[in-house]
Amino acid sequence: MHPSSTIDRPVEPLASSTRSWSRAFADIRTGLANRQLWAHLGWQDIKQRYRRSVLGPLWITIGMGVTALGIGLLYGLLFHNDPRTFLPYVTVGFIVWNFISGSLLEGMDTFIANEGLIKHLPAPLSVYVLRTIWRQTLMLLHNLVVYVIVTGIFFFSVDHPYRMSDNGTGTLHPGLSWTILLAVPGFVLIAANGAWVSMLLGIISTRYRDIPQVINAIIQLLFYGTPIVWSIDTLGDHADAARVVLEWNPLYHLVQVMRAPLVGQVIEPLSWVVCVGMAIVGWALALLAMKNYRARISYWV
Repeated sequence: MHPSSTIDRPVEPLASSTRSWSRAFADIRTGLANRQLWAHLGWQDIKQRYRRSVLGPLWITIGMGVTALGIGLLYGLLFHNDPRTFLPYVTVGFIVWNFISGSLLEGMDTFIANEGLIKHLPAPLSVYVLRTIWRQTLMLLHNLVVYVIVTGIFFFSVDHPYRMSDNGTGTLHPGLSWTILLAVPGFVLIAANGAWVSMLLGIISTRYRDIPQVINAIIQLLFYGTPIVWSIDTLGDHADAARVVLEWNPLYHLVQVMRAPLVGQVIEPLSWVVCVGMAIVGWALALLAMKNYRARISYWV
């Protein structure tokens, strides 16, 4: 045997795997640092949607106001609710629900809708998730104008202890106070959950294109199964049973952590626990998906 054949050749270093936690965390960290990019893209989405419109993004506010007024009056009559307290309740419910459903529905298309940018722009994938959440946040801020107007009109009906039902039955709510500030951490929790939902479902929907159709089919059912246009207080003898069922509805807790302080109601401790727990578990699943499939998204879109 030739002596040179026994000489060990230098071993080339293995390329770092694309499936690593460090890359997944780096994507999130870099995406957050690119605030100007996703903030600009999110704002452009709003402007593009109402391009050449006379009122522009003001249509967001008008649409929410008309919907809240019509649905609030209709369901208020059906369930015998006092419109002075029920209209603010429905208004905030619609505002929060639109953010949640928007993060869910548009989140599924997060990567599909950004196919061109993903293939040609060397940006973290989390930028497109943040773009979606920022767009929903801008729409929520526009809709909050309706809340300010409605609450201003009925302020003297909700600034003291009140009941939702016009017959004086149901839970006695404390009314508006300094606890209205709890809506801020409540929204942060909603946004945190919306972000992981957009990321996780965005990855799954990019690979399996039938998922958005399935979610679209059940989102309406989730809407009516969550107290947005109806209140537990109006269920009478069935209220206690409804509370037990709603404790298993995560969307109810997400809505309540922001709606309750804005209409002078008490946030149940369970709602905080559920929302924080969902954020922790959800982000763990989203990061796991990013770790395993981040490099494949550009091929799937």
